[in-house]
Amino acid sequence: MVAIGLPDPAGGGRTVRVLVHAANRARALTRLRNLGLRAVYLRGNAEPPTPDEITAVLHHPDGLLWRTHEPLSQELWHPIRALLRPARGA
Repeated sequence: MVAIGLPDPAGGGRTVRVLVHAANRARALTRLRNLGLRAVYLRGNAEPPTPDEITAVLHHPDGLLWRTHEPLSQELWHPIRALLRPARGA
């Protein structure tokens, strides 16, 4: 399980927290890069996943979730497809 903060691929200047269920860090990176997030790198473990995040990603069928990275956010987790989907009307 890897948790990583990334700039929002859709722009807007916000940061998103992405959770990846994988056997190790290399496989987590491969999963993200296969989705088109080529510039993702893991450096250290400054913000490890919380127990709630681990539970969320383990119980999701895709094993890939995200939400905005705001400490006091009560936002629910979204499937990775919602992050990578092109904006409507653009």
